[in-house]
Amino acid sequence: MSLDPESPAPRSPDPVTPGIGVQPVWPWALRETLDEALGRAQRPDPVEPGTGGPAGNARLTAWTGAVLFVLLAVEGITLLDVRGLIGWHVAVGSLLIPPALLKTATTGWRVVRYYRGSPAYRLAGPPPMPLRVLGPVVVASTLAVLGTGVLVVWLGPERGRGSLWGTPVSALFLHQASFAVWLAATTLHVLGRAVPALRILGARVTPGVVGGRLARSAALVLVACLAAWLAVVLYAAVPAWQHDLPFGHHHDGG
Repeated sequence: MSLDPESPAPRSPDPVTPGIGVQPVWPWALRETLDEALGRAQRPDPVEPGTGGPAGNARLTAWTGAVLFVLLAVEGITLLDVRGLIGWHVAVGSLLIPPALLKTATTGWRVVRYYRGSPAYRLAGPPPMPLRVLGPVVVASTLAVLGTGVLVVWLGPERGRGSLWGTPVSALFLHQASFAVWLAATTLHVLGRAVPALRILGARVTPGVVGGRLARSAALVLVACLAAWLAVVLYAAVPAWQHDLPFGHHHDGG
């Protein structure tokens, strides 16, 4: 195991000031989060043979996050005119699902390895406390938005707006509610992780230093293929929605 030469020494997780004792945890944690978000502090990502270890994991997560960011930006544009852009809304939403699952898997793998005591991942350390608390909300709301989106498309306009499995709640309402939670949580997540991710993407790394490049590339290609297939499958449901405006807004006339 070796350390990425561009990574600084690990941060101390102990919020203790000599002569003062233990500081309140949250002010320290918020300061740590801000330092990392602004690029003033950086967690080390040790390199391991084969897969690349935390460094390889961080690169795959960063590239997947970049793909998601672009797709989400396009999806956001479709919200400006959902009826007119319903085809794009469904297609891009479908494209989001595989990379979102991949990013959940890569971050989950890092968490599991850390708590199972992997030396490399223990050295890399966990995210700042606020991001650790926010993480499960981001994951749960992301899966909820994507899952309910697929459900809405699959049910169609009439059933998507009607009661769901005997309850007064509709699939469309669940999609809207989960989107509201997702938007708030993901905005905070992006603000906290954008600069570190850009640093990883822009790092000047000698080819071959971080192992597992072929596996990471294969994972991204596989995700792209799955995303394209899913978009084609779900896009078939678009004609049913083109004559029925989603999200409860109706216009009379032409």
